[in-house]
Amino acid sequence: MIIDDQHYDVIIIGTGAGGGTLARKLAPSGKRILLLERGEAMPLEDQNISDVDIFQKQRYHAPEQWYDSEGEPFTPQMKYAIGGNTKIYGAALQRMRQRDFETVHHQDGISPEWCLKYADFEPYYTEAEALYQVHGQQGVDPTEPFRSGDYPYPAVEHDPTIQPVLAGLTQQGCHPYPLPMSLSLQEEDPTGDSEVFGVAPALDFGNVTLKTAAKATQIVTNPAGTVARGVQAEVNGEPYLFLADIVVLACGAVNSAALLLRSANEKHPDGLANGSDQVGRNLMKIQMSSIVEVTAQANSGKYPRSVGINDYYWGDRQFDYPMGHIQNMGGVLQDAIFAESPPVLSLITKFMPNFGLKQLATRSIAWWTMTEVLPDPKNRVEVKQDKLYVNFKPNNAEAHDRLVYRWLDVLKAVEKDSNLFSRSGLHPRGEVPLPVMANQCGTCRMGTDPTTSVLDIHCRTHELDNLYVVDSSFFPSSSSVGPALTVIANALRVGDHLLERWR
Repeated sequence: MIIDDQHYDVIIIGTGAGGGTLARKLAPSGKRILLLERGEAMPLEDQNISDVDIFQKQRYHAPEQWYDSEGEPFTPQMKYAIGGNTKIYGAALQRMRQRDFETVHHQDGISPEWCLKYADFEPYYTEAEALYQVHGQQGVDPTEPFRSGDYPYPAVEHDPTIQPVLAGLTQQGCHPYPLPMSLSLQEEDPTGDSEVFGVAPALDFGNVTLKTAAKATQIVTNPAGTVARGVQAEVNGEPYLFLADIVVLACGAVNSAALLLRSANEKHPDGLANGSDQVGRNLMKIQMSSIVEVTAQANSGKYPRSVGINDYYWGDRQFDYPMGHIQNMGGVLQDAIFAESPPVLSLITKFMPNFGLKQLATRSIAWWTMTEVLPDPKNRVEVKQDKLYVNFKPNNAEAHDRLVYRWLDVLKAVEKDSNLFSRSGLHPRGEVPLPVMANQCGTCRMGTDPTTSVLDIHCRTHELDNLYVVDSSFFPSSSSVGPALTVIANALRVGDHLLERWR
């Protein structure tokens, strides 16, 4: 094994929304920072999803197999690259609602209260929106939480294809709002991600080192098991040991939990920081369904996401429980997640048999319906004989179905008075399957009780004073909006804690 001759102040494993952002926050401190990234730089031609064939699914798959609860292998849709999954995440960055941090009763159970509240995150949400150049407009979304300031950039303009739909939605009593989007303003790569806003500017400081093709395999502790000493990793296939005063995991909720489990030793026989038996448990992944409208005229298939709907976030007159969030997919030809959905476009072929897949995509307007999944200890990540198992069964299903059918009713009413849409009456629907790892969270939950949580309020493990987790693992609940902005805000918050610790 090669022992790196540099001793670092902090090692950050992963360069996605959590790791890349934390590196940027800490870089001006002058501390010696090592970033370990399992992947390499993602080629620009793959980043510009509008210029590639998203239906070539393998383009966005990790080069490994995981296993489901039945022991069947699958290849997860996620990206090992500088920037992690933010390279393919769609760039919609939304704040959780204030009530999302409280105890919320759902039909299928309870979404637990967080030990921190919206007010604790609000300043960091504002900082995150500035760092990631979020474009939005306040005062339109009826569920919008308190904001201490406006968005740093104006909202993305709606594509002409969407404009008549928005008018129809307003007539139906909905309150469509501009979806907050991260944009880099770079012509060749306009989508905002953690490579652009986190890793690249961090590397401008001479104290930050990035090693790619570096797969972390174990966290090494002192003999007493009370302090993390460093990280074992395979760098281009060679075994390395990197030593540091502080170790931060930011590998994603599944892989961070798996790394802790794989780091079991004599003092932590069930996995590092797992005395509570909570590492890997309570995996959550927002339940998502795609709904496709068939249009009478063709569109580019490559317009951006720009519309959000939260009118049914907390329910409606027929349902007293939360239902969830809706957003337009943007052009079908530039949504990587859609490539993994069941082949909903193929259902249209019986009505339009002379059209190919791409032609069908350009005659579609598609929507995502998104519903919170509740924490369940049986939904978990496990490592058995070095195989990674993801045992996950969605819950809160009726709430999601009600959201889908409520939205279908709205769309049909809009289409009735519009010549934009086909008269087929067809609305293909596809549920996102297990291999899509978008919006994963919850496997190392944060809390004040070490017997029921893995991390404290600073996202430091209860059992090792210098071991932190800053990806979405810390979530006690998922909410119905994507976790990315909350992960970014939390990384900035933990960054402030570490800077204070170093003083």
